Parts: sequence; structure tokens; C-alpha cells
Amino acid sequence: MIRENPALLQYLAQLHQSNGPVTVTDFHPKTEIISQEKNVKAAFVITAGIAKCFHRENNGKIFVQEFFGPGELFGEIELIHQSLSFSSVEAITHLSAFRMNQEHFHKLLRSDPRFNTLIMETLANKVRYKALRHAHNQSHPAADNLLRLQQSFPDLFHTIPKQDLSDYLGITLRSLNRILKGIDH
Repeated sequence: MIRENPALLQYLAQLHQSNGPVTVTDFHPKTEIISQEKNVKAAFVITAGIAKCFHRENNGKIFVQEFFGPGELFGEIELIHQSLSFSSVEAITHLSAFRMNQEHFHKLLRSDPRFNTLIMETLANKVRYKALRHAHNQSHPAADNLLRLQQSFPDLFHTIPKQDLSDYLGITLRSLNRILKGIDH
């Protein structure tokens, strides 16, 4: 549910300690780090905190694609594809992240086989996770999906706002509250 990537985090921490092309940036909760349909100038890897990646439809509805935790990468697709962002990324909690500008990101992809491999693995894991998540969500009721989330992340309701959870599950806030009421009994 809250995706983490310890291998990438460890690699970037070592790169940062050796004065590599990585800086550390902090964000307050509700700060939009990447905005949908805007240019992305850097890739980020979370060192601490939680962010949400979401897409806002033309009708105003929001779909939370995933939640990112320590080690998770975002902004890389836009840098690789050299396109506008198709999603927004917003800090849910206080967030600290390694930041790498586009030039350094591409340079490391070309010159550092370990970095390149970590990025490829990260992209493959994102595709795999989304496929499994969508298949599970389509074949199970929302209540089962919510219980599964709560089992994998016990602090779910203390960390993630209910509206974000309903947007993640693809249900209304009212439906989420009805499910929660049924679970409590």
C-alpha cells in the first residue's frame, strides 16, 4: 500500500554522502511537489515521510494512484519521456527527499550501471504493483480491499486522510464511511 524502495534509498544516500549530484529537500504536508500537466525539472526519492500520487480528471474527480514511502522515486517518467507530468505528487506528512535535477539524472542513467539497474527495477516494480493492485481491486469488494490495506498498514487511519483512501479505492467518502461503520460492528 505504501510503497518503499530500500535499495534505491541506500544507493542515493551513499551518493549524497560522497557529494554526488543529490540534494535533500523538505516539504510540509499538503505541498504539491509535482503538478499535473506541468514541466518536471527533477526526480525525487523520499528519505522520510509519505506522499500520494494522484490524477485529477477533467470532471474534478481524483484518483489516487499510489502512496509513496521511503525510497520511492517519482518524477523519473517525465524526465525520461521529457513530457509534462500526467499526475500530481503531494506530501501527506512532513516529507524529506533526495532531489536530482534532469541533467544529473540522465547523466547517471548513461554512466552508472548500478543506478540504471535500480531505475529499471523501480519502473518494473511500479508496473507490476499497479497491475496486481488493479486486478485485486476489481475482483474483491471495497470492504475486503480496505481490510487488506489496514492489515498491511496498521496506522492507516491515523496517517492517510479518509478522502485519500476513498480516492485510492475508487469509492465515495460516503461509501468508505459506510464500510468503516460495518467493519466496526
